Amino acid sequence: MTSTADVMTLAQTLAQTLDAARRERREIPPLTHAHPNLSVPDGYAVQAEGIRLREAQGERRVGLKMGFTSEAKRQQMNLGSPIFGVLTDRMLVPAGGVVHVNAGIHPRIEPEIAFRTSKELKGTVTRDEVLDACSAVFAAMEVLDSRFVGFKYFSLPDVVADNASSSLFVPGTTERGVRDLDLTKLQMRMEVNGKVEGEARSDAISGDPVVSLIQLCALLAERGEVLPAGSLVLSGAATAAYLMKPGDHVKLTVDGLGTVEVTARE
Repeated sequence: MTSTADVMTLAQTLAQTLDAARRERREIPPLTHAHPNLSVPDGYAVQAEGIRLREAQGERRVGLKMGFTSEAKRQQMNLGSPIFGVLTDRMLVPAGGVVHVNAGIHPRIEPEIAFRTSKELKGTVTRDEVLDACSAVFAAMEVLDSRFVGFKYFSLPDVVADNASSSLFVPGTTERGVRDLDLTKLQMRMEVNGKVEGEARSDAISGDPVVSLIQLCALLAERGEVLPAGSLVLSGAATAAYLMKPGDHVKLTVDGLGTVEVTARE
């Protein structure tokens, strides 16, 4: 990409391609196959255009999600920082609800710690400033789903453009004050059909889930954006994601934050 006009034109075209794939539930090749010079900033431009398309279809932004919050995963992909995507109201699945796997392409579910903000956050912020701005912390699960073939062999700009692979999220109903718990030491266990599929401590998320919000504010600031009051933020996965199949019952248990469950159906 070269000029600003070129960036916006291509971003709009690629966003339409991804949006059509999402709505039609079909895989497409990674964008970088046809556009090898696509950069991470270009990816965010595509993501932003994609969210504008969803808003035009009646969706409403409700928050943000973080991805690649694991240091090991970032080193594996030679990344200096995590990435973010946008959450909308139509992506919400209530606790105890149903995920229709056939409405996606290859949905995978993972355990998270989520926050709700009561004050705007922007720029360089401290841990205390994040805690002061958050009204609640709760358990959640995110359903990832890539539009790219096989959910593999794509680059970072592809993932960013594809809204950081975000598809659905399931927020828990037990909310606590952010200073009521040691957020770095919460045991998290995700079971599928009664079998433990993932178990970790909450510091598997950025070393501290609060750090994810600090990093998110920095990423937003690079784009002249802020984290609005009233946002729901998924801080990142604590374990590997599980590929969902019809009939699966998924249950996440987090110390001090109760349980959140969801069932997969066709």
